[in-house]
Amino acid sequence: MDARLNYFADPTAGKALKYFMSAGKALKDSSLPTATQELVALRVSQINGCAVCVDMHTKEAAAAGETSVRLNLVAAWREATVFTPAERAALELAEEGTRVADGAGGVSDEVWAYTAKHYDQEQLTALVILISFMNTANRLNIITRQPAGDYEPGQFH
Repeated sequence: MDARLNYFADPTAGKALKYFMSAGKALKDSSLPTATQELVALRVSQINGCAVCVDMHTKEAAAAGETSVRLNLVAAWREATVFTPAERAALELAEEGTRVADGAGGVSDEVWAYTAKHYDQEQLTALVILISFMNTANRLNIITRQPAGDYEPGQFH
């Protein structure tokens, strides 16, 4: 499959994505644990069906030491026993934050309160921005049919 657009060859995309990717770098540098960031990025990408982001975040998580068992169970995290309560809270927030069109209420007060029990203000802010960031990245890639499979860990760092 060929991509509909080459973001690297387009001057407008180059300008806009420079700023977009710097937001991603700020998230990477936040106090939100790396494992949580990669699990959330992967789950949002699974929900949205973004193959290139699933490829990227599976490989980045593995390179950061994440186990194949946990990566393989992200899609079924509710039934899996391998995630911490904090990770489970982040994954639930990620799902509700991604599926806002599916539920008229958006993120429930219960999910928000449970997540806030596990993360401080800075981490919670990073988590909310990460979920939003990943939804945007997914859409950029899905709309233009960016192909998956060739990503190398650290490629965009």
